Amino acid sequence: SSTFSPHHCYESSCRLVPHPKPNPCNRTRLHSPCRYEYPYADGSVTSGFFSKETTTLNTSSGKEAKLRSLAFGCGFRNSGPSVSGPSFNGANGVMGLGRGPISFSSQLGRRLGNKFSYCLMDYTLAPTPTSYLMIGGEQNEVVSKGSRMSFTPLQTNRFSPTFYYIGIKSAFVGGAKLPISPTVWSIDESGNGGTVIDSGTTLTFLPELAYRVVLAAFRRQVKIPSAAELTPGFDLCLNVSGVSRPSLPRLSFKLVGNSVFAPPPRNYFIDTADGVKCLAIQPVNSGEGISVIGNLMQQGFLLLFDKDKLRLGFSRRGCAVP
Repeated sequence: SSTFSPHHCYESSCRLVPHPKPNPCNRTRLHSPCRYEYPYADGSVTSGFFSKETTTLNTSSGKEAKLRSLAFGCGFRNSGPSVSGPSFNGANGVMGLGRGPISFSSQLGRRLGNKFSYCLMDYTLAPTPTSYLMIGGEQNEVVSKGSRMSFTPLQTNRFSPTFYYIGIKSAFVGGAKLPISPTVWSIDESGNGGTVIDSGTTLTFLPELAYRVVLAAFRRQVKIPSAAELTPGFDLCLNVSGVSRPSLPRLSFKLVGNSVFAPPPRNYFIDTADGVKCLAIQPVNSGEGISVIGNLMQQGFLLLFDKDKLRLGFSRRGCAVP
């Protein structure tokens, strides 16, 4: 491409990305690409050259928008774990939607409006339905008004400013409130804790204290027999052989602002083998105690990230491709 060029390691723009170690910088222009390495909460990683390019995108009006000097990472190593194996291996790319200045959503937001929405469709359906992403203000105003959205404030954590934090007040399984201290969900003065909603993480992660309570509640309420063997990495697996529509308890979270996020059981009981469903929630083993609402838990929800009004909208309506 005639419009492609890497950022250079001695430029101020290179300080916007995290670097691998060691990170030598040759100040000659031909041999000085800016290297980056981004880790994700589930252990995935992408690394390559921080670059810029002219990009053409379709708009909702049917016209094309040409965006010059769009910053992106030209990745040559994208890998990490997922339910079905390495999630990034063989991927064409990893799109950053975070709150940092160089994420795809932030760069386009400065030009098109500081909102974006997406709907992740159920990946197990056949044929695979289309998921979509919309970035910009005007079209997302239409989306939010037509989808009966619930809203919760977006919180900030100065120690992790690029993540989208939301506030959980309490958790329920089968309609019963769980005995989890509110401090488990809060961000402490050192930046630990809190809840991140993240499209780049597959499973959902809860602090050990909350996870054990949630797991015990499911074990009490599930009426389906356990699988003969646990799938490695999961603590609760069920034998659903011959059961076309298993009845499973509903998990829900009451959020700050009193909205309720209540995904269907198929978002957190997933098929791991023929006739086996496992609870796709795992404990956070580190001392940070952060919760992560991963992309499986988000399936079938229209999610609107409004960075101007600092709020997250969500709805089970509106996932038809616009």
